[in-house]
Formats: sequence, structure tokens, C-alpha cells
Amino acid sequence: MSSTEERRFQVLRAIVADYVSTKEPIGSKTLVERHNLGVSSATVRNDMAVLEAEGYITQPHTSSGRVPTDKGYRQFVDRIADVKPLSGAERRAILQFLESGVDLDDVLRRGVRLLAQLTRQVAVVQYPTLSASSVRHLEVVALTPARLLLVLITDSGRVDQRIVELGDVVDDDGLARLRDLFGAALAGKRLAAASIAVSELAEEAPDDLRDAVIRCATVLVETLVEHPEERLVLGGTANLTRNAGDFDGHTGVPGSLRAVLEALEEQVVVLKLLTASQDAGRVTVRIGEETKVAEMRGTSVVSTGYGTAGTVFGGLGVLGPTRMDYPGTIASVAAVARYIGEVLGER
Repeated sequence: MSSTEERRFQVLRAIVADYVSTKEPIGSKTLVERHNLGVSSATVRNDMAVLEAEGYITQPHTSSGRVPTDKGYRQFVDRIADVKPLSGAERRAILQFLESGVDLDDVLRRGVRLLAQLTRQVAVVQYPTLSASSVRHLEVVALTPARLLLVLITDSGRVDQRIVELGDVVDDDGLARLRDLFGAALAGKRLAAASIAVSELAEEAPDDLRDAVIRCATVLVETLVEHPEERLVLGGTANLTRNAGDFDGHTGVPGSLRAVLEALEEQVVVLKLLTASQDAGRVTVRIGEETKVAEMRGTSVVSTGYGTAGTVFGGLGVLGPTRMDYPGTIASVAAVARYIGEVLGER
């Protein structure tokens, strides 16, 4: 990159930083006063003219300063050299807060609440995808001689409880045999393989337990099937209203605040954005039209995967206006994802 191109990028970076901070269009005089760019106002004006011609900045109103475009934000994000690091105290506070979660649901809710507070954006986390999870344990508990409670626990910390109504009573010996049969068939298997194993178990069950095995297997197969509509936790939606000025003032049009809120209600839209970044340790930033969702045109999505030991459980991220603190948001998303993965992996 030539010295002229590097200088123009420094001008672009200054415009992004000031616009994120002030919400006001930025003029050449302001840039020279606030930043040590080492050149005259005339040179900055010329650089801004070139940046505008190349589509990196735009003039929202006549006789006003300039604001970054989606292309400008993309150039800025692609050249972020130093992501704002979290302090040791901040990292310890995040880990301690998440470790206090009593179960998977609580950990994810805490993670979303924390991420929304750190970034002042909408935070979203995807429940661990069943296809990526393995069975850690299946407990079979007799509620009555003719009613069982099945408790399925995955390696991602997900716990599903199901009640099975038996056609006949099962004694203690039969209960122990059921527990052993299902335990041997399921333990350590990915959930897709576990579903097949359960079906085969029903076909090969001992005669005296066949009916009980079939009833339990039917309930378990339903439990092992993915339920996408249950897989998202959102938090901090009110943060969007605090930045209402960043969205189009016309309700109902793509990119408006109302359109964004309606899209959030359609969880499948957000789910697609998260599942497209299932890579723990790498943060993905989609800016404006890069989301490929018309309603999200005025937003950016910063996301990553979370998990442990090379296994990605699900996606996590934040959504907010394109005018956001990208270095700080990227750091917060990466940190919360890392610690959620650690907490779930230790359970």
C-alpha cells in the first residue's frame, strides 16, 4: 500500500472513530483538529473527496460532513490491527458470572445478558445444536411402577426430561435392565447416531421388556430430534431503541428500526446468521447488506461459535446499527464465547 493510500485509510479510520463516538457527520476541519494526521486541511479535503468517490464515505446532507458507508466500515474492520483487549479483572468477572449459572439455560441467559451489557447491542446465543452434541448420560427414574422419568444429559450441558407412561408395571430388576440397555446403547454417541441406536434397541429388546423399551425409545427419538424454534436466547433488544436515530425514520421499510425488530421476532433469520459462523475462535463481521437480509440492511452482526475441545456447540453474537464500536464488540463477543465454552465443557 502506497503512502497516499495509507494516509487515506488513516483519514477513513478517523472518520469512523469520530462518527461512532459522536453520531455526527465529520468534516475536514474537525479531523485536523482532533487527529494528528500530519497534513493540511486541504489535503484532508482532497483525501475525503477521493474516499467519497470510491464509495467509502458519503455526504448525508448538503453542506454537512461525511459518514462511513458499509464499504467504509468493511475496509475499517478488515484492517483492525489491535482488537481492544479486555482487562484481567473484566475477564475474571465474566468467568465468575458465567460459572454461577446453575444449568445450561442459566449459563446461556447470563451470557446473553452480559454480552448485551458489554456491547450495548442486541445479544443472541444459539442453544447447542443437537447434531454437534453427544450423550453424556441417560438416567431412568421410576416415578411410579408404571411411569418413568427419562433424563438425557449431553456433553454440552443440555438436559431434557421426558415422562414415559408404561402399559404395565416394571419391577426394580426390570428398571435396572432398562437403565443398562439404554445406557450401553447411548453413552458417548452423537445424537444422530444415538437416535439410530435407540431404534435398533426397540427391535432387539427382550420379550419381557419389549413394550417398555418401545415406549421409552419412542419418547427418546422425539427428544433426540432437533427443535430449531427452541434454539435462541435474545437479550438487550431495548438497546436498539436507544440508537433509533441510526435507522431509517420510516417505519416498515427495510433497514428501519421497526423492520429490524420484526426480523428479530422471526428467529430463523437470526439463526441463519449465527449458523453461518460456526467457527470457535474466529469472529465474523457482517455489515449492512452483507447480512443478505433486507430487513437487516441498516445493521451489522458480529458473531462467532462457542464450544470446547474442537467441538462447536452453537453460535453467539450481537446485532446493532452499522455505527458500532467494532474493536470493542469483537473483543467482547470473542471473550464471552470463549468462557461459555469453558464453563459448559467443565460440566
